[in-house]
Amino acid sequence: MSVRQKQTLTERAIEIVRRQIARGSLHKCDRLPSIREFMALHQMAKNTVLNAYGRLVKEGLIESRHGAGFFVTGLAPQRIDNSDTPRELDRAMDNIWLMREQLVRNPGPSRLGEGFPPAHWLKEIALERHYRKAISGGSLSAIRYGYHGGYPPLREQLAQKLADHEIDASPDNILTTSGVNSALDLIIRFSLAPGDSVMIDDPGYYLLFGKLRLGNIRMLPVPRLADGPDMDAVSRWATQERPKLFFTQSVSHNPTGSTTSPSKSEALLSLARKHNFTIVENDALAEFGPPESRRIASLGGFSHCIYVGSFSKSVSAGLRSGFIACDRALAEGLADLNMLINASTSEISERTLALILEEGSFRRHALHLVEHATRAVKLSLAMFDEMGAEVFCRPETSLYLWARFPGIDDADALARYMLEQNFVLAPGSIFSVALREPVAWSRFNVAYVDNPDFRRMIEGYRDQSGAA
Repeated sequence: MSVRQKQTLTERAIEIVRRQIARGSLHKCDRLPSIREFMALHQMAKNTVLNAYGRLVKEGLIESRHGAGFFVTGLAPQRIDNSDTPRELDRAMDNIWLMREQLVRNPGPSRLGEGFPPAHWLKEIALERHYRKAISGGSLSAIRYGYHGGYPPLREQLAQKLADHEIDASPDNILTTSGVNSALDLIIRFSLAPGDSVMIDDPGYYLLFGKLRLGNIRMLPVPRLADGPDMDAVSRWATQERPKLFFTQSVSHNPTGSTTSPSKSEALLSLARKHNFTIVENDALAEFGPPESRRIASLGGFSHCIYVGSFSKSVSAGLRSGFIACDRALAEGLADLNMLINASTSEISERTLALILEEGSFRRHALHLVEHATRAVKLSLAMFDEMGAEVFCRPETSLYLWARFPGIDDADALARYMLEQNFVLAPGSIFSVALREPVAWSRFNVAYVDNPDFRRMIEGYRDQSGAA
């Protein structure tokens, strides 16, 4: 490798860090990835990263703390030249900033960008009582690994839950995971190799994009419409590129809040059979969508569909409990892979969740979540209408709405302004596959939109920026 090539890679590493600081992905006192982590994320040599970090230290942009790593100093970076499109592995790290904001314990007066429902929506599930009962009823579960494939009573309860959605599954079709992200990671590792192609919703789930970029998987964006995926794009990609998978959310889509129509679900399954790709149906927001919604997995079983579920939004993110429902042979292979990577899932969490489902209160709780979301959507739509916002679709119930405001074309700039006022937004660029900049749309948590301070902040930004 020539000296010139090494210098080019070093400059690229510097640009990655500077861009993340400029965009707000890294803040003052934030810890940078370790040398080893940066090498893995961006496929760079150790010396390249060391040289880049060294130059950033000399510039005063970051500092080295003995035994602790490298940290942002808070000094203003030079203006970043955005003439070149950011490389996809650069954006794999940029996708993380929103999740970091969501993990802040005290995010300030507003959680408009948060991915979770308010705590009071979940109180009736009585998580602490079930957790104590799970520990007292299975003391060994606190000190041992869990079962291959997951806690058997929970898998039985999950099969019954899927039956409520008209999905025919036995416990042998199901394996439990440490949440939906663990489930998606297992599917990617098991099914795909570097260079493979997959279709994904655009806009779509930002952490999925990061996982695919790290795996060097080629992403084929399918525009999301108000009634589901753009079927012309699905047909075109399937014919031209022969993708292996299509990652999509059919119900209460994140970030748009849209639900795929029955006719599109049937058409999508027909294309999967014709072109031999598998649909990965992410139903992490099952309890916030229309109760009558049909899942793709209910139409044709698991021959061309993998169903992924989670309880992070409906029970507790802290339980870290999700599941995959699929063909039995695939479930067995995924369970083996899960043991190799994670040893097992948390039996304590799974015992707790099994008790919640066994008592029968979860169905009532799910109906109450829909009632909460329906009221919040109605209030949110009314406020957006008063503010002159354009809303992507108008669902009766959803945890999220996707909207933009007249005269505001850069949601990233709006998010930075709002963050200065302790209002955390989720700008549309985070959810964009095609790396378009700027993006006018943002995702809004409906539970927090009905806030007069929010409206005042938007009006203040428009006045400051001269938006029409």
